[in-house]
Amino acid sequence: MKADLDLVPVELTVVLGSARMPIYKLLRMGRGAIIELNASETDEVQILANNHPFAKGIVVVSGQRISVEITQMLKRPTVYTLETVAAAA
Repeated sequence: MKADLDLVPVELTVVLGSARMPIYKLLRMGRGAIIELNASETDEVQILANNHPFAKGIVVVSGQRISVEITQMLKRPTVYTLETVAAAA
C-alpha cells in the first residue's frame, strides 16, 4: 500500500500574497506589468498541496535559488463520515 502512495503526484503551490483590482486594469495589463501584492518579503507564505492549505513557511533566497522553509504544519481538517457520526451519536 505504501508503495502505491509514493507514486501519487501532488501539486505544490506557494502563495506569496494576493491583490484586488478592477477587471479593466487586469485587461489592460501586458508583458512587464507589475502587480503589487498585499505582502512583504518577510511575511509568511501559505503552502498548498493540491489547492488545500497544509503548511506555512518563509521564503529563503540563496544566490539564484528561491526556496521555502516550512515553519508550521497546519492541522488537518476533521473529515466526518457516516460511520464516525453514527459512532458519536
